[in-house]
Amino acid sequence: MNNAALTIRNAYQQGQPCEPVREQLPEMDLATAYAVQKHNSDYWQAQGRRVVGCKIGLTSKSVQKQLGVDQPDFGLLYADMAIADGEKIAMDMVLQPKVEAEVALVLGRDINMANPTMVDVISAVDYALPAIEIVGSRIKNWDINIVDTIADNASSGLFVLGNEPKKLDQLDLRLCGMVMERRGEQVSVGAGLACLGHPLNAALWLAKTMVANGSPLKAGDILLTGALGPMVAVQAGDIFEAKISGLGSVRAAFAQE
Repeated sequence: MNNAALTIRNAYQQGQPCEPVREQLPEMDLATAYAVQKHNSDYWQAQGRRVVGCKIGLTSKSVQKQLGVDQPDFGLLYADMAIADGEKIAMDMVLQPKVEAEVALVLGRDINMANPTMVDVISAVDYALPAIEIVGSRIKNWDINIVDTIADNASSGLFVLGNEPKKLDQLDLRLCGMVMERRGEQVSVGAGLACLGHPLNAALWLAKTMVANGSPLKAGDILLTGALGPMVAVQAGDIFEAKISGLGSVRAAFAQE
């Protein structure tokens, strides 16, 4: 396990993708994969990185089927992963970057009760924002299975949040449409129901999972609830804008190499 954690950490620090780590771990052992993720998260926090929330991955049923699982996964968000709307992003900040549009939720209170319900989640959400997650993989050529991506902090990279918070009672997150454009060309389309049927379903799964893990979600946490449409590979100089009905828009701008 420690070797797998070091392999991923070295890839991150050296900016060079590594071979899949699944060969170093028990086959399809999600608990051990999360232990690798935690080993590195403990290391990063000891180095001063600040956790600001969680991302939820594998919220698409088709992607779950592709990776042979029947549930989402999660990774941690750090403060140094946050990019301002429209801020130039250097291409070497993320290995093998791809973008996807998501609904971000920001909590106003802890979700630390046993077996939280949807009502607990709704009551805890302060506001929602549009988001672009810039996913990245430390694994060469995105050659991943579920063990690889969990160990690799759910293929986290960076994230960009919009600037105009909206309350849940202003939104229909299930039917909200999403269009993402690259320099005006439509590259991804989707809706809230693509995310486990509703972004709040994903948030509820995460809330239950984190309570069960002994690391409940806290006030101020940012939750990236999962992709509303297909991921899109990034090239130097790309500028993406995601528009989500009711939430407004958010931009991710990549620098020329």
